[in-house]
Amino acid sequence: VQLQASGGGLVQPGGSLRLSCAASGSIFSINAMRWYRQAPGKQREWVAIISSSGSTNYADSVKGRFTISRDNAKSTVYLQMDSLKPEDTAVYYCNADIKPIDGNRYIGYWGPGTQVTVSS
Repeated sequence: VQLQASGGGLVQPGGSLRLSCAASGSIFSINAMRWYRQAPGKQREWVAIISSSGSTNYADSVKGRFTISRDNAKSTVYLQMDSLKPEDTAVYYCNADIKPIDGNRYIGYWGPGTQVTVSS
């Protein structure tokens, strides 16, 4: 089982980016999926979560600007980021609770991260 994120890049303040993170491998089911980020010199922080049923929650710092969604058929989670600010600059990581086909419990998997830079 692995997660692979994509969609990062350089964007001007006020711009938008859409991150994707696809899970692949011998997956039985996926529970919650999340996005985290880590800015230079700072600890990794939680950004957003979406449950298997589609319920969402956001960190206060991104509420109203970011939207998390998922496509269960594609085992993919998305993060639509609008009205981006320089302080959103970070490496963004996806995380998912996945039950492998040969397992009997959910395990937390991490993607390798994708860089988002907001700068003029």
